[in-house]
Amino acid sequence: MSPQERLVKQVTAKSEDFSTWYNEIIRKTELADYSPMKGMMVIRPHGYALWENIQRLLDDRIKATGHVNAYFPLFIPESFLQKEAEHVQGFSPEVAWVTIGGKEELEEKLAVRPTSEAIIGYMYAKWIKSWRDLPVLINQWANIVRWEKVTRPFLRTTEFLWQEGHTCHETAEEGEAETLKILSMYKEFCETELAIPVLSGRKSLREKFAGAQMTYAIEALMSDGKALQMGTSHNLGQHFSKAFDIKFEDRSQTLQYVWQTSWGMTTRTIGALVMVHGDDSGLRLPPRIAPVQAVLIPIALGDWKTSVLPVAREVERELKERGVRIKLDDREEYTPGWKFSEYEMRGVPLRIEIGPRDVKAGTAVVVRRDTRAKESVALASLKDRVTVLLDEIQKGLFEQALRFREDNTRDASNYQEFKSIMENERGFIRAVWCGNEACEDKIKEETQATIRVLPLEPESAETAGVCVCCGEPGGTPAFFAKAY
Repeated sequence: MSPQERLVKQVTAKSEDFSTWYNEIIRKTELADYSPMKGMMVIRPHGYALWENIQRLLDDRIKATGHVNAYFPLFIPESFLQKEAEHVQGFSPEVAWVTIGGKEELEEKLAVRPTSEAIIGYMYAKWIKSWRDLPVLINQWANIVRWEKVTRPFLRTTEFLWQEGHTCHETAEEGEAETLKILSMYKEFCETELAIPVLSGRKSLREKFAGAQMTYAIEALMSDGKALQMGTSHNLGQHFSKAFDIKFEDRSQTLQYVWQTSWGMTTRTIGALVMVHGDDSGLRLPPRIAPVQAVLIPIALGDWKTSVLPVAREVERELKERGVRIKLDDREEYTPGWKFSEYEMRGVPLRIEIGPRDVKAGTAVVVRRDTRAKESVALASLKDRVTVLLDEIQKGLFEQALRFREDNTRDASNYQEFKSIMENERGFIRAVWCGNEACEDKIKEETQATIRVLPLEPESAETAGVCVCCGEPGGTPAFFAKAY
């Protein structure tokens, strides 16, 4: 895109410096700002409005599957974390500790929650006594603290927001079914609401969540060719139920340990929206989650307050009644050109312009943010046309992102080919992996690529061949990529 084709000129082109472009977009569109504390961000109203829409739409899905919301403490006693050895070892480098309360040194250190399996496990042991108490299907919306060394707004920060589901079940089969159901829900949510296509599958044992029996994930491809983990669903088996003694009397009056799951999505999704859909002019927000779906700008010429503004307000009323999130910007201190540029950068899906000539003609000018296509629409049919265009933009953004992923997914049959693709191209590499951690480690060390997911239902043709690293026959297909 040449500078002449865009209204916004003050943003670094993403093709020139993707990292600088990303950071500029975050700050100039007022999604977030840096805080005085290293690695932490302030989510500004525009960014938080995005999170509220994401939260609302995802929460509706969580509740529709029978889950309910609760809230658990921010602080976790050190002894709780120590109960599950693999879990504490996995999170130990990232845990922030509280050692003093007021002026007194605490008898036991308290961890600022890096995740909540430990404190929730303690509570579930108190609440669950019988098979009649199962399943327990609880979710919480909360903040998390992990002491990250390298941070970037929304993608990896010391503190972030998320939802975390924690469930208990009678049988291993029910636990596995829950894990896969949530994985499917996450995939549908990302593709339907965020217009981001994702790959779903299981993680390798090396990449699984600390303390989990198996981790499943959804992975998306960012427009710089790196992968981003969008959500995870963990089958915890009985690891935590044994550590926290979560037992129930089964239907034959025998004591059993429950089978558990945990799963979550975070404010990282906002970073994904920027990197998947953004362009050189700024954000391009999918209408379903955009805080403002259409901005209405009256053109201030002549006696516009008596001729144009009343018409604009009537259009605003009609679109609001249709359910469109519309903003009428009638501020006089900014020119129409400045407003066009500002809302383009902020990613508002549709811009509606009404000037004196439009009023006389009974029309309005409608401009799409995704394609910049401009059209004149009769005021009488504007509300119908706007809803159609919003649906088209949502679909178009998804299809564009899907084409990008397909164009940047390549097959490698040997290690030289793998390394050449990873060095000279970008995106996902589909290749056979023997299952040996030595090969997984070698690939990561030499190419920085990791196994993002192992497909749940690989096609028979994909399972043939030899390991891309060691050349041994057999194995499983895997998607590799460099990742955030």
